[in-house]
Amino acid sequence: MTSPATPPEAHRSTYSEAGVDTAAGDLAVELMKSSVRATQGPEVLGGVGGFAGLFDASALKAYDRPLLASSTDGVGTKVAIAQAIDKHDTIGQDLVGMVVDDIVVVGAKPLFMTDYIATGKIFAERIADIVRGIAEACSATGTALVGGETAEHPGLLGEDDYDVAGAATGVVEAGQMLGAHLVRPGDVVLALGSSGLHSNGYSLVRHILKNAGIAYADRAVDLGSTWGEALLEPTRLYTSSLLRLIAQLGGGVHSLSHVTGGGIAANLARVLPKGTWVEVDRSTWSPSPVFRVLNDIAGTSLESSEGTWNLGIGFFAVVDAASAGIAISALAEEGIPAWQVGSVSDGSLPDGSFEQGAKGVDGGAVRLVGRYADGAK
Repeated sequence: MTSPATPPEAHRSTYSEAGVDTAAGDLAVELMKSSVRATQGPEVLGGVGGFAGLFDASALKAYDRPLLASSTDGVGTKVAIAQAIDKHDTIGQDLVGMVVDDIVVVGAKPLFMTDYIATGKIFAERIADIVRGIAEACSATGTALVGGETAEHPGLLGEDDYDVAGAATGVVEAGQMLGAHLVRPGDVVLALGSSGLHSNGYSLVRHILKNAGIAYADRAVDLGSTWGEALLEPTRLYTSSLLRLIAQLGGGVHSLSHVTGGGIAANLARVLPKGTWVEVDRSTWSPSPVFRVLNDIAGTSLESSEGTWNLGIGFFAVVDAASAGIAISALAEEGIPAWQVGSVSDGSLPDGSFEQGAKGVDGGAVRLVGRYADGAK
């Protein structure tokens, strides 16, 4: 059997000629090392660059029945705005907010996280900016960043295109897990303020601005910045504050809901037991200007976007009535505005349309009532 002839030098194919720059990938790792290490305590073994991240789980021996909680998510089309205005240092916080704040919903403490970045071409400083944002948010939530991957996909993604995703693991004692099973009629529903759009509904945002002929570099007078800057406002992080609240109230927090895809009513319904219902009173808050301006441009109402955007509510906390005032004060001290929007009822539903359960969960029923307040909350 004869061997294939060696191709002439001009026709040889190399990895770099295919568009993959391994040296840039190595440089990106060097630039992100210090920020990643800052998230790691003695539980993390092996440092940066291993094939697998190692986390010493010896502390779990102190649990009677440790339950591991896991979550994975991305940032969605918000990355398109970061790419458009070449600002990449906040997307990492958005990613941690989407992933780690899902874990605290069951009362779990986050342990560690990994990230994945796919891009058409590795620009080391850009990747380092993204990872630095992830690392800083991991530090803020008490999460070790134990590893990740940056993949270069020339021909599949444009040179300036990228997407980010992450996965995290946490732990909760089985007897302390939060959820609908703890919720009782008479419990109070608290809303926790968002920092803006967070990371949901950006396909609609981009559609509205495109149809209106608005560029991200254009000044958004009512928002006090350019459109791009306003839309990249990073996601508020709730994990550490909620874990402290759970510990402070000693059983007073019954269930939590992270208001992400699906909007306000659907996400609250997921953490209520079947047979219960809540009417969320719109008059208790005023959606922040970004939501009002976008609806005005689109010619739609705030009510029409309740299933897409959070409209100023990033989380719900269902607490026993005696704990509500304490919880509101404690969250205010953490810099998170919180207020009562309703209470849990059972029995026959009032007349009218309710959102009942969501995303495969056969939970409670929720609807929004009244009109939004005029002033800013």
